[in-house]
Amino acid sequence: MNDQFTPEEITSDDKLWAALGYPIVIIAIIVLFMEDKKERPFIKYHAVQSIAFNVVLFIVSTILSTVTLGIGAICVPLLWLVAFWPAYEAYQGKYMEMPFITDFIKKQGWV
Repeated sequence: MNDQFTPEEITSDDKLWAALGYPIVIIAIIVLFMEDKKERPFIKYHAVQSIAFNVVLFIVSTILSTVTLGIGAICVPLLWLVAFWPAYEAYQGKYMEMPFITDFIKKQGWV
């Protein structure tokens, strides 16, 4: 990606906002309304990716619960724990690429 910051330019504040958007999706949505935050490429990249990731996670959990007639709902909290992996990567200052999701948001021009 040509518009990435170098590691020296990604602040600890950027890392924190980016990481919190994955497990708490409302933070990612709020970030996109904050002018000073959405202008930061690292924060915007992870905010958009976390929203898309959480939408996919919601769809998968809904399908899992529907197909198993509600029994799969027991696994939904465990499925939500998956959100901590990209949060950790974001907090490390990495532009993490998720299969399908990252390609989709790039093709849409959202990041």
